Amino acid sequence: MTVSFHKFGEYFPGTGDVLDIGYAEGKNYAINFPLNDGMDDHSFRSVFRPVIGRVMDRFAPGAVVLQCGADSLSGDRLGCFNLSLKGHADCVDFVRSFNVPTLVLGGGGYTLRNVPRCWTYETAVLLGEKDIKDDLPYNDYYEYFGPDYRLHLPVSNMDNLNSREYLERTKVQLLEILRDVEPVPGAQIQTGQVESALYPRGVNMEIDDPAKDEDDRNVDRRITGEDLGRKEHPSELIP
Repeated sequence: MTVSFHKFGEYFPGTGDVLDIGYAEGKNYAINFPLNDGMDDHSFRSVFRPVIGRVMDRFAPGAVVLQCGADSLSGDRLGCFNLSLKGHADCVDFVRSFNVPTLVLGGGGYTLRNVPRCWTYETAVLLGEKDIKDDLPYNDYYEYFGPDYRLHLPVSNMDNLNSREYLERTKVQLLEILRDVEPVPGAQIQTGQVESALYPRGVNMEIDDPAKDEDDRNVDRRITGEDLGRKEHPSELIP
């Protein structure tokens, strides 16, 4: 299953409509949430968490590949969203909360000084260290991060063109699509009763009885081919 939250409209590559849900056996396994310019932290959280939460509940992936493109940050040269570092990383933190093996990748990001900010902070979030210092330590590239020299960057005052009504309508539409996804089968309940997986019924097995074997053994009796499963002629028994 793929899930994408992205800028949609007159924007490359022009795909990812909410109705693009997959085809044939893949139907309902492509989830697309098209968004408009100016997406902010609060709006993004209001749609990301419900949709991803339903995916994790319904599809229950064994592993997640999380692509964290930094072009959705405020101030990106090509991106059109208005997310802060904390708003962006909130998505990472939410996926991490499910304790599913996750491969985290970078992605887009076209304002040079903001990309390392994003991935530095999100690496900290993945390690459970959200409260890292905002002041940047001195390094060889320190001048790139002026004039404030801080980890977190301010967001702009651009208008959010994603109305509450539009976001709610699209969210409900996607949740309906996810309802048609075949749910993951539940695990077998272990009750502890006989013939359960934990307590299978015992199997009768023949156990060697040394005392019985000793009684049956006659050291004075000649072992014949018949004892060994071999056919013998009567003349072979003549002394």
